[in-house]
Amino acid sequence: MASAAFEEIAETFEFLEDWEERYRHVIDLGRAMAPLDDAFKVPATKVDGCASQVWILPQIEGQGAGAVFHFQGESDAMIVRGLIAVLHALYDGLHLTEVLLVDAGAELARLGLNDHLSAQRSNGVRAMVERIRSVAAEAISG
Repeated sequence: MASAAFEEIAETFEFLEDWEERYRHVIDLGRAMAPLDDAFKVPATKVDGCASQVWILPQIEGQGAGAVFHFQGESDAMIVRGLIAVLHALYDGLHLTEVLLVDAGAELARLGLNDHLSAQRSNGVRAMVERIRSVAAEAISG
C-alpha cells in the first residue's frame, strides 16, 4: 500500500539508470520540501538514532483511527532531507490506521534504497519510520 506520491517516486526510480542519478533525485526531492521553521527544531521533534540531525513534526488532523497523518521534516544533511521527502511521500495524508499498515521496509526496498544506503543512514531511516509509527499509534490510542 503506497500513496500516489510514493508511486511516482518509484516510477521515476525505474527510469533513472544509475545510483548517482537516483541519489541526485532524492536530494532534489529534499530541496523541494518546505523548510521546517527553526522554532520546531527542538528536542521533542528531534529523531534519535540518526547520524545527522533530523526533526519530524507530526500533525494529526481529526480524531481517532480515522484521523489523517501529516508531518514536516528537516535534516542538516541533504541526502537525509531527501529521505525525509521519500517518507513524506509514503506516509503523509494517510489515515492513522493506514500509517500502521505500511511496510516501509518493503516499500523502500522497491526503490533499492536498502542496498545503497550506509548502515548509519539505514538506521536513521528506521528511526524515522519508528517515530512516525509511534506517533500514529499514540494518536489512535488517544
